Amino acid sequence: MDFRLELVQVPVADVDRAKAFYTEQAGFVLDHDHEVGGGVRFVQLTPPGSPASIAIGTGLSSMAPGSVEGLQMVVTDIEAAREELAGRGVAVSEIQDFPWGSFVFFADPDGNRWAVQQTTPRPGSG
Repeated sequence: MDFRLELVQVPVADVDRAKAFYTEQAGFVLDHDHEVGGGVRFVQLTPPGSPASIAIGTGLSSMAPGSVEGLQMVVTDIEAAREELAGRGVAVSEIQDFPWGSFVFFADPDGNRWAVQQTTPRPGSG
């Protein structure tokens, strides 16, 4: 039995502002934007090439906007990833190198924090 994590809720204060940030600046693909009824709006966004998505909206969660930390995407070229994000207007950190990989960091307009990592090859993996 596989248990695949495919959707993570990200709490935001202004759905349209967050949707614009994720699609126009972070480069995510808009998969769905539906008013479900009863005050529920479901917006699903997927980072390019990712099997997992995020959900933003109204009536989805009791988490406070901006309270998510540690969301992480993995890339093969951290320099190109940083350049792309910065070129789209994302306030992205400088590259930080650690023994387990190279990272850049950014936050959405509500303060939900993201890491982008280029992993370091494991010993014996090539």
